[in-house]
Amino acid sequence: MEQNASAASAPKPAETIKSRRNSLMAAIFLMATSAIGPGFITQTATFTASLGAAFAFGILASVVIDFVVQLNIWRIVTLTRRRASDIANAAIPGSGYVLAVLVIVGGLFFNIGNIGGSGLGLNAMLGLDPKIGGGLSALIAIGIFLSRRAGLLVDRFIIIAGVMMILLTLFVAIVSGPPVGLALYETFMPSTINFAAIVTIVGGTVGGYITYSGAHRLLDKGLVGRENLAAVNRAALTGIAVTGVMRFVLFLAILGVVASGLVIDTSGKGANPAAQAFQAAAGNVGLRIFGVILWAAAITSVIGAAYTSVSFLTVFKQDMSERARNVATVIFIAVSLAFYVVITTPPAQMLVFVGGLNGLILPIGFSLFIYAAWKRQDLMEGYKYPRWLLVLGALTAALTWYMGYKAIGPIFALLGL
Repeated sequence: MEQNASAASAPKPAETIKSRRNSLMAAIFLMATSAIGPGFITQTATFTASLGAAFAFGILASVVIDFVVQLNIWRIVTLTRRRASDIANAAIPGSGYVLAVLVIVGGLFFNIGNIGGSGLGLNAMLGLDPKIGGGLSALIAIGIFLSRRAGLLVDRFIIIAGVMMILLTLFVAIVSGPPVGLALYETFMPSTINFAAIVTIVGGTVGGYITYSGAHRLLDKGLVGRENLAAVNRAALTGIAVTGVMRFVLFLAILGVVASGLVIDTSGKGANPAAQAFQAAAGNVGLRIFGVILWAAAITSVIGAAYTSVSFLTVFKQDMSERARNVATVIFIAVSLAFYVVITTPPAQMLVFVGGLNGLILPIGFSLFIYAAWKRQDLMEGYKYPRWLLVLGALTAALTWYMGYKAIGPIFALLGL
């Protein structure tokens, strides 16, 4: 009787397929919304205002680096069935603890910026004071993780917010009428290359915690091992395509405004560069739309940053329960909110800085992953790691180290350091 009952309650094939598809979609949108957070939106507006169409090259560089990084990270996590810090420890003993500290600290800074972004979003949407808006948004994120159905709520909320962001940004890009031909030319033949801008935008899209958000979500859902590798690769490529399209659409929306001759204020204490661009493109309706987009991007990034950063705590305590991780996530968000309340750095400036900071963290973790793929193939269930992907990974790691070296001064100058 027990066996029959067990068989009756076991998931049917169709249910299993649907569950796997939903898990893959959740991972795609967690990666995408983390990569298209308030940092990226603010950074894009700031650098488009100063570089114009030439910033298209920076967008292209971020997409290419994203492709190489995510395809390697998702593949290695899936095959080894381990979190990033455990993989790093397997490659070089002790390095996983260093990586965990860097990602958690970087995630904390990023989450301060994310909460600031949610405040700016509600300010543009409803006219609320950014500090109050940031506090309310943080409380919503905390409420999601305190729920007994936190996992399901996170997945559904992120997918709905992600789709809404894409559709609204596409509308504004069409309205602003950008010089598409010039942007296309500058994408491949830039008139100027700004390393600080590229490192910052890379950090805001694939640096720090963002690198591991989708992969860790798949790990928590049990989508690991060689049997899931094909589906995971498709999901990674889909996520990269979604973020790539969104990046260019957002860039074009702001470029259309800049090309029309509008001067965007990027230095004032209360400056909100992207809000100025959206309002110029579509009036007060554009400003409200921007508020919705920025708030959706920010609140999903608050969730993504907290969830992924806390997932690195397991390297210090392997037997953490899901409930304990949710509580730790709530504490992480609360600490981020406390810092946001007391820090006087303008939110837009903070969002640009944290992108640069996470861009500096990226080469450390990614280099450890490439080394693990090269030296610890014994962890990959007999899978022969593609040499072309390994070579691309090594070249990309070297490029991110070089760009970080060139950009470290300008990045910290953003905070007067």
